[in-house]
Amino acid sequence: MKKEQTQTQSSHERLQELGNAVIWRLLLKYSLPAVVGTVVMAIYNIIDSIVIGHAIADPNVVSGIAVTFPVMNLGTALGMLIGAGAATRVSIVMGQEDRRQAEVILGNSVQLTIIIGITYITLFAIFITPILKMFGASPNSLPYAREFMLWILPGMVLMNLTFSYNNIMRATGYPGKAMYTNLIGAGLNAILAPIFLFGFKWGIKGAAIATDLSMLVTSFFVMSHFFRCDTTLHFVKGTFRFNWKVIKAILYIGMAPFLINVAGSAINAIVNNSLLHYGGDNAIASVVVFNRFVTIFVMVVIGICQGMQPILGYNYGSRRFDRLFSTLRLAIFSGLTVTTIGSILGAFNPRLIASMFMQDAEQIECAMNCLRITTIGFWMVGFQIVGTNFFQSLGMAGKAVFLSLTRQIIFMIPMLFILPPLFGLDGVWGCYPVCDTAATIVTASMLAWQIKKIKKSALA
Repeated sequence: MKKEQTQTQSSHERLQELGNAVIWRLLLKYSLPAVVGTVVMAIYNIIDSIVIGHAIADPNVVSGIAVTFPVMNLGTALGMLIGAGAATRVSIVMGQEDRRQAEVILGNSVQLTIIIGITYITLFAIFITPILKMFGASPNSLPYAREFMLWILPGMVLMNLTFSYNNIMRATGYPGKAMYTNLIGAGLNAILAPIFLFGFKWGIKGAAIATDLSMLVTSFFVMSHFFRCDTTLHFVKGTFRFNWKVIKAILYIGMAPFLINVAGSAINAIVNNSLLHYGGDNAIASVVVFNRFVTIFVMVVIGICQGMQPILGYNYGSRRFDRLFSTLRLAIFSGLTVTTIGSILGAFNPRLIASMFMQDAEQIECAMNCLRITTIGFWMVGFQIVGTNFFQSLGMAGKAVFLSLTRQIIFMIPMLFILPPLFGLDGVWGCYPVCDTAATIVTASMLAWQIKKIKKSALA
């Protein structure tokens, strides 16, 4: 009995911290582990790209890896549909002190993740060749892309479980443990990938197998947390039955990050096909460099947003709007600082960055030009990400979805049909800064309107 009281007290203290601790310390406490975790997860793919680019002499391998990105993003999107939605709902109901509802959300989420994961993996395996061609694979790059995808597919459901429950772990007061989960996986992948490629000479499948094994370990680690009875939130008997109201709420909120990734995959397909037309496989290979470089900075901002999310969700649920706005301001400043650094580095160090991922001189020159143009407006991306996540954290999925689609769909697709015919390959790269600027204006307008509305409701 005494042990149960101690556990309840500890859980209560973790949640009370979200509503009482100093904002900058709280955001640092939750964001720092999340930043380390998200950056470490980005290193999974970066390690694969660097090792593959230097272990295999054929330059087509780099463009082959490039066309797998949007396919893997679709899998990630389906995982985030559950994970992001569940984490946000858990934060809000915890703020309302409804633990039973949080337990039901937890139990329903694991079933959804597994069912959706097995479904998309099966479909991808059956239709992998036409899917890769749709995303811009050429006859030269297709064999590499197909081999990599077929070997990495089994590990993607484990990746979904890891990401989804890592978010919930963080949202229920364990930011440090969530960070260690990602550190374990990335560390293992960093060790195994070079061994499998350089030591065992397994080629591109070696990188995929290394990622699969790393995800197996991390998924076991993160899921074991929720089987422990001494954690703030854990699996409870009777909560695994499908509750359609809960499922609807999870999917509604998770739709924003889901559509971001789906839209990103659709844009990648259009971009890759445009690049293949105006620049060939070398231009597609340049996307690897750009994506991998900016991913580091985007993941830092996403980590900040993950740390921000439980703070916003809890304080919105308890109507502590002063803390809500203080957290938002600090997150926006942090996000803008991070992406501004990325923009400066991309503009002034393109050769060093390109040389990390590829050996071929022509590919390097093409990637340098790509970086110089695409990073012009990248400094604004931090604000866009934080603004979108603000709405998601408050459960305003419709607004988050709209902001998610502005850059990717509303602006990017038209630009891809207007600028490349006028300016060729440079026109493709130029779409990025143009769309970053337009999306930032829309995000700022919606954010200002929503803040004014919340302040008005506080006075009512």
